[in-house]
Amino acid sequence: MGNKISEKDKKTWNEFLSNDQKLPDKDNLQTEIKVKETRLLDLHGKSLDDANRVIENFIKKSHQDKVHKLIIVTGKGLHSNNEKDPYVSKDLGILKYSIPEFLKNNSELMKMISNISDANIQDGGSGAFYIFLKKK
Repeated sequence: MGNKISEKDKKTWNEFLSNDQKLPDKDNLQTEIKVKETRLLDLHGKSLDDANRVIENFIKKSHQDKVHKLIIVTGKGLHSNNEKDPYVSKDLGILKYSIPEFLKNNSELMKMISNISDANIQDGGSGAFYIFLKKK
């Protein structure tokens, strides 16, 4: 290969030098995994049956829309009426415990879910949890 530079290459180089447009510094680019979208569902005040129906539809719709992360707010069960009913479990009747159990026992929904984990304090702490959905 020779040391000759074509006139076309010289012209292109001069145009590049005269252009004020800045090029991104590839050495300093930070790579981030971006969650496409996060959706939130608040189940406060819902009965167990209503909450199960709502969350099932919410997960199916979110998976269809290619959403990756869901924040499900159940509350901590502090104002639950289960204390008054002697035939209802004091723990398992509370949405905080019942909803994750419902999800784990629903094979159709679990095919869409990659992980269920506790929420960070800023997203509701012990009164909420995350659902991470699989890619469609």
